[in-house]
Amino acid sequence: MVEPNLLHVPVLDWYEDNARDLPWRAPDATPWGVLVSEIMLQQTPVVRVLPIWHEWMDRWPTPAALAAEQPGEAVRHWGRLGYPRRALRLHACARAITDEHGGEVPSDHETLLSLPGIGEYTAAAVASFAYGGRHAVLDTNVRRVFARAVRAEEYPPTATSAAERRLAETLLPELGAPRWGVAVMELGALVCTARAPRCADCPISQVCAWRLAGKPPHAGPARKGQTYAGTDRQCRGRLLEVLRKAHGPVPKAALDVVWDDAVQRERALDGLIADGLAEHLDDGTYRLPHAAI
Repeated sequence: MVEPNLLHVPVLDWYEDNARDLPWRAPDATPWGVLVSEIMLQQTPVVRVLPIWHEWMDRWPTPAALAAEQPGEAVRHWGRLGYPRRALRLHACARAITDEHGGEVPSDHETLLSLPGIGEYTAAAVASFAYGGRHAVLDTNVRRVFARAVRAEEYPPTATSAAERRLAETLLPELGAPRWGVAVMELGALVCTARAPRCADCPISQVCAWRLAGKPPHAGPARKGQTYAGTDRQCRGRLLEVLRKAHGPVPKAALDVVWDDAVQRERALDGLIADGLAEHLDDGTYRLPHAAI
């Protein structure tokens, strides 16, 4: 295996010169701001997250501020980030933090894991980036860098494996683990990208196992890009957009006009209701979700 220090020094030096100026990385960023950013950034690029994150932090600067709102308001202000169930998870998380933790985002990894919608990655990221904890933070970018630099594989497995976690933990520096985690993440986002890695610009290209092996192609199943046009996901997005703009219940006819395929439209609407993103009222109208405060 590559000597960890041969990775630590060049990656951290590269990060010092190339890190993006992102508000959730600022010295005055709150743990809540970090948590919100981590949920928003899942499967969503930074450029789309930035304006929505700023809007959320202006509107709901604390977990208690969001917890005091209806869950539908979280969905409404999620904008077009996609995967809107994340908005519901953040709202449920805000209520748990407010009700069970005095409104303060927990610093302990295990306690973070107990919050609604918080998985291993998010718990490690918040404990590390917000509180300076020493945790292996494994997002897609980090996993890809380690797969190439250490294991000579073009892409990591589809799901995070125990072997990946062990590797990430062995690569953690004794000091400065949070900065190392975000530096590797940034390297994967900007240089060691999925489709067109810029190896000539990589600070660890000289020791990268994948490059030294001749960049062998991915040996696993073909990686397929996600389609969107005409899918149930697109249909759900159209229906949800009507509810987001309405600021109140809407008649069924207002939903019918945004998607021609009636069977797909009804299936998508049923899915929104089942996922808690919409409610069907007794008078036949639909609205964003409400809950008892």
